[in-house]
Amino acid sequence: MSHRDDGLYAHHADAADYGHDTEKYSTENGNFEHVRIRGLETSAETSLHRGLKARHISMIAIGGALGTGLIIGTGKALAQAGPGSLLISYCFVGILVYGVMASLGEMASWLPMSAGFTGYATRYCHPSLGFALGWTYWFKYIITTPNQLTAAALVIQYWCPREKVNPGVFIAIFLVTILVVNYLGIELFGELEFWLSSFKVIIIVGIIIFSLCIACGGGPNHDAPGFRYWNNPGAFAELYATGSLGKFLGFWSVMVNATFAYLGTELVGVTAGEAQNPRRSIPKAIKLTFFRILFFYCLSVFLVGMIVPYNSEELTFANKQKTSASASPFVVAAVVAGVEVLPHIINACILVFVFSASNSDLYIASRTLYGLASDEAAPAIFKRTDKRGVPYPALFVCAAIACLAFMNASTSSTVVFGYFVNLVTIFGILTWISILVTYLFFLRARRAQNIPDSTMPYVAPQGYWGTVVCLFFVILISLTKNFDVFIRTADRDFDYKNFITGYLGIPLYIILLFGHMLVTGSRGVKAHEVDFYTGKDIIDAQEAEYLEKEEAKNANSEGMRKFYNRYVAWLF
Repeated sequence: MSHRDDGLYAHHADAADYGHDTEKYSTENGNFEHVRIRGLETSAETSLHRGLKARHISMIAIGGALGTGLIIGTGKALAQAGPGSLLISYCFVGILVYGVMASLGEMASWLPMSAGFTGYATRYCHPSLGFALGWTYWFKYIITTPNQLTAAALVIQYWCPREKVNPGVFIAIFLVTILVVNYLGIELFGELEFWLSSFKVIIIVGIIIFSLCIACGGGPNHDAPGFRYWNNPGAFAELYATGSLGKFLGFWSVMVNATFAYLGTELVGVTAGEAQNPRRSIPKAIKLTFFRILFFYCLSVFLVGMIVPYNSEELTFANKQKTSASASPFVVAAVVAGVEVLPHIINACILVFVFSASNSDLYIASRTLYGLASDEAAPAIFKRTDKRGVPYPALFVCAAIACLAFMNASTSSTVVFGYFVNLVTIFGILTWISILVTYLFFLRARRAQNIPDSTMPYVAPQGYWGTVVCLFFVILISLTKNFDVFIRTADRDFDYKNFITGYLGIPLYIILLFGHMLVTGSRGVKAHEVDFYTGKDIIDAQEAEYLEKEEAKNANSEGMRKFYNRYVAWLF
């Protein structure tokens, strides 16, 4: 499609009623050359390039979930709650995550919008919801990106102490590297993230095999703990209280911990605007993510509960460490079993984890700002792209804000930055809530307009009531995520700092939601007026063109592709 801007447009009033601004240039033969649709960019000056292949999308999805939350965060969760609570919580939250992902997948596969789930909230539910969702999600990632850069510097301090080299040096190196990777185009980013995420998968598989060997007596001391630690000290630990109440508080603390470990899986929805054949690749990535979550997370936490007792002194020491191998419960297991070389290997792996996370976080931040501009919720300059399809104004602004990481070069600033991080983590849960609410409105409108499941490229299996159940528990977790601030003991007073930073995100989100509603006078979209079809013809045409090219390209490699899809794709 070529871009023309000579003012000869035919305005579609019906679409405008749905909160869109749709304009078409009509040529003599009746075909359109350029279409302006809110949330869906087609102009050469504002379009993203569809350079993400199915394998890229699939690995980015699992890469967003596999992070230091699994390798490090499980140690604190195990110490607080015990192996039984750890396993139950991670499995349960994994099911909630699948509900969020499947809901997002149904909307994204129907109409993959440039604006991502910000655009879905605007189109299917309420423009103010799209505004609040987009800005809070962006705020989360512009703070998370420098946090990951800081984590990378802390990991390197395991080998190179702060006294020798200031962490600001390593922060600068990582920041420049991820900026270059993001600026050179989506194809390079997708390929790099594919291999980094593949490396993550290999590491987690290696950790699972190592843990299984230790549990079965394969360590240097030949001790096979099996389920010994489930009996002594026990499967459920007491937290803040004794008896059943203490065990429940421990369990619920891990529910919160597991939720934060899974945050990031929803970022696959942001990639829809740059995915090749998104109607197939995104549902496939979502299905695979669910099975990978069961395999990687649930099996890992099950095994770590077998090889490390929750009352271990080494585990207590690890939980006092910062982001390095010393803080990992798997390193504690290695120490208990007498394995000496593992800490350095784990530390190198964590470094790769945080580099990949910072790279993808900068990508998500820039694409979220781009999506806000596409959805007319941010200045239009941020939806401009270069010849590689990179939204460079959005990217440069997000990279500049990532310089907040240099606050951590000073120890006095680290505490302040920690408050920032605690503040924005709630936005990840609010994103899940917003996606589920949007999907409920999407499903209601689809039924009101008699669009059957058979016409959908992908249908979320949990249905309406399954989504309601997921929404209930995600809201409950968001309201109780810092419940420990209310618990007062002899040596523990009300932690007002943790309370403020932990819950301030909720009123900020509400202010954005209702503030936008009051300023713009926007109204919710009625079920029978939801616009399901504007822009769908463009996606259909792109899909047909892509499939035609792929059919010709893969005619001679069908056997290898079948082998990959059947035996390899579930893991890589």
